[in-house]
Amino acid sequence: MNLPAVYPILDTSLLSRLDLPLLDAAEALVEGGARILQIRHKDKWTREAYHAATELASFCRAAELTLIVNDRADIALMLGAGLHIGQDDMPPAESRAIVGAKATLGFSTHNKMQLIASLDEPIDYVALGPIFATGSKANPDPIVGVAELKRLRAMTEKPLVAIGGITLESASEVWGAGATSIALISDLFREPSKPAIRARMEAWQRQRLIP
Repeated sequence: MNLPAVYPILDTSLLSRLDLPLLDAAEALVEGGARILQIRHKDKWTREAYHAATELASFCRAAELTLIVNDRADIALMLGAGLHIGQDDMPPAESRAIVGAKATLGFSTHNKMQLIASLDEPIDYVALGPIFATGSKANPDPIVGVAELKRLRAMTEKPLVAIGGITLESASEVWGAGATSIALISDLFREPSKPAIRARMEAWQRQRLIP
């Protein structure tokens, strides 16, 4: 698949703390150049949460960009979206059976053993991390590091998404180590306003163009 170099993740818990509506955040990111968005909702899927997700899905279809749902194959299917799963979620083969052959399916890995195990799974891309220390998870996996990213990159031909603690300053090093894409959560929302989010996304797009 043609995976964009910058992969924004809309974490609903973070957006709630920032008092930032899901759709406002998505619009700002797309105005800044985003071509893929992931919705990461770790809380209970209430009626309100699902309604917000349907609005996001409609927006993504109109903008002709890829929407990915984190963890929940059933929600992804209902929204007509792709799916991203982790090591503790439903296995990739079972997830693929639910979302169908055409849906984008991504899978998180955190070390060599997990990456090798992913090679024969019916997934479209593999994620690897955390590359650096991150505050986005309560109990993060051990840090992978750039050197290990480069070594593991050679083991798979699938698009590889690097995630975890990556900043504008370290981005070139991460792409240089072979990452197809960099997933971002909190870095894009340093200032909770649409102009600031759009500007931050634009800065990331420019960073990718730097040799």
